[in-house]
Amino acid sequence: MRINIIGAGLAGLSAAITLAENGVKSNLISSMQSERAQSVMAEGGINACLNTMGEDDAVENHIEDTIRGGVNLADKSAVQGLCENAPEIVKNFYNLGVPFQTNENGIVQRNFGGQKKKRTAFVKSSTGKMLMTALIDAARRYEAEGIIKRYPHHVLQALHIQDNKCQGVTVTDTHTGDSISFFGSVILASGGMNGLFDGLTTGTTQNTADVTAMCLENGVELANLEFIQYHPTTIAIPGKRLLISEAARGEGGRLFVNRNGKPWYFMEEKYPELKNLMPRDVVSAEIVEVTSMPECENQVYLDMTGIDKKVWKTRLSDLREQVIHYLALDPMKKPIPVSPGIHYFMGGVWVDSEHHTSAENLYAAGECACQYHGANRLGGNSLLGAVYGGKIAALTAMKENGKQEVPAELKRVQSYSEVTPLFRNSVSQILGNHLKILRNEDDLNKALDELDLMQNKAANPAEIRLLGLAKATVNCALFRKESRGAHRRTDYPETNPDCQKQTIVKNTKVFFREINQL
Repeated sequence: MRINIIGAGLAGLSAAITLAENGVKSNLISSMQSERAQSVMAEGGINACLNTMGEDDAVENHIEDTIRGGVNLADKSAVQGLCENAPEIVKNFYNLGVPFQTNENGIVQRNFGGQKKKRTAFVKSSTGKMLMTALIDAARRYEAEGIIKRYPHHVLQALHIQDNKCQGVTVTDTHTGDSISFFGSVILASGGMNGLFDGLTTGTTQNTADVTAMCLENGVELANLEFIQYHPTTIAIPGKRLLISEAARGEGGRLFVNRNGKPWYFMEEKYPELKNLMPRDVVSAEIVEVTSMPECENQVYLDMTGIDKKVWKTRLSDLREQVIHYLALDPMKKPIPVSPGIHYFMGGVWVDSEHHTSAENLYAAGECACQYHGANRLGGNSLLGAVYGGKIAALTAMKENGKQEVPAELKRVQSYSEVTPLFRNSVSQILGNHLKILRNEDDLNKALDELDLMQNKAANPAEIRLLGLAKATVNCALFRKESRGAHRRTDYPETNPDCQKQTIVKNTKVFFREINQL
């Protein structure tokens, strides 16, 4: 029986290739070709303790930085597996032909936020594109042999769960409108919840959050939805936010705001050790704070004029091209205006360290799952988490494949429906207004009131599901009465040790659960 994979980015490809290497067939189902997946857009790099930079790095340091960056909310056993396997993952990519920056000591690694060691391997600022190219090529042989069977331009119409057991999926061909059902286990690799914040994220507009909403509707547990990472350096472009990679600060970019008419490099003054490379939640919150000061202008700039020309040419040339294209400014010569934008969702479908969800025969990996990052993700860990998570989900699903009973037929489902752009935009505006970096109980309750008013405007099942996911996200934020990582409550500004637990939402109920510890 084939295992069904929903999503063909890094996590989905990693899962499919892992299954194929072990002789297990899969259906690789995605709304678009892999070349257009979210993973292609990842810029800065992938973390691994290769210790090629003469800094005496160690896997234990990577584990410690990841747990600390996630403010002790990540599953330590899962993080240990992630970091221990990272060097082999990066070396495998190098052997597949990924053109990482190298020197006489091996793969060059750069600084990234929240890490004291140079640990991020990179290909200029197009790392995700290069990793995806390698896995797409690696998957082609298995596709030719029929082990991996691709279903591009297919979207999930129904997730069949009966008595908490996943029986299969029904998918719809967006070109023809035809639907097809597949029995068997399912691995979700559908990406983050960008569709809840339409136009406000750096992620692809194709990551609609519909799959995560479908999980919630089917009683599958979600976790940590309140933890939404704002990347400190983005610029507004039509339809979304453009990421200015953390690589820019890793190579020497400096943030400043004009205070009383003079540049104030506030991160360097406030955080003398890591300076502009503090974790993203810290930098984003600082930007919000300094731009609200009466003596400061309301715009922060990223100054990259001090970066060496050779670095621009060899490591940041594609980033420079993007900035010139969208801003008509040359970052080599002038500072550029930046502001925080939604970049990553630490929360998602709850999974354990083996990537089981709360439903049998259903697994999840990548950004759609709540694994590895806790309350805040370190830059460079997302690509790693997607590749490693896809592999672990596949190994677990493979081990358990065939144990489920095959139903005589899958439950009949309604015809496929989509969220209309107007409805999605209205939900996004509500969340964008009230679920910001800094939030409080009054704002969150206003969000719920406004979402309740949207109930009568929901015209189809997809819109009802999206509204349910939006409410669940706000309710998670209300339930966590503390500030931790990317979650900042102005009415609860301290981190509460009693809240060092995962926020779980099942149907409409929200509760805490202890984190698996080593």
